[in-house]
Amino acid sequence: MARRGPSLRLLALAIVLALVLWSMAHGTASTEESFDIPIVFRDVPDKIVITDQSTDEVNVRVLGTRAALRNIKVSKLVYQVEVSGAKPGPAVYEVDISSQLDLPRGAKIVSRSPSQIKLRFERRGRKAVRVRPDLEGEPAEGFVVTGVEVDPPRVWLVGARSTVLRLSEVVTETVDVTGLAESTERAVKLSLGGSHVWMEDKKPVTLRIAVEAVPEAGDEPAA
Repeated sequence: MARRGPSLRLLALAIVLALVLWSMAHGTASTEESFDIPIVFRDVPDKIVITDQSTDEVNVRVLGTRAALRNIKVSKLVYQVEVSGAKPGPAVYEVDISSQLDLPRGAKIVSRSPSQIKLRFERRGRKAVRVRPDLEGEPAEGFVVTGVEVDPPRVWLVGARSTVLRLSEVVTETVDVTGLAESTERAVKLSLGGSHVWMEDKKPVTLRIAVEAVPEAGDEPAA
């Protein structure tokens, strides 16, 4: 009679391998995945501005089944740092992200980086400054820019006190008047001199640029 031992062992091994592959395909095998989670600061005091931060996201490595990792809603992940007691100067906050992330069953955090978030706070300042238009180029031949009106001519700025108080004016983005043959009006952005300064009023700034034809020689000015 033929021996069947080896064949049975091979069959058993094939079955075991098939089960392992099946379990991996169905998400029961554990694996690690990395996620970058944005940082949001909560309850920043009204008179305080964050002027520096060591990072804007926390990287976490999560261990879990493939099915669990697929169920993580990455777009909804956020790490909130409560800073209601902030005072001017440097501050360090420990990262305790496990208390905030609601991970699906079968997933857990195995590491996070960084372990601390370093911030610098500054008092908020406020100041009104004039707006200076910035034009480049030349109008069409036979025309000239006769005036530029800025509306509003002054804007209120708020932000980091040290930056706001040293500003005396802000400049508009550059407006190219090359080839203009008539007056025009443009909504413009302002160069505020830093990322920690912003306009108090969000209304747009408008430039009204007056362009007129150059009188030809011998033309009499209108009465």
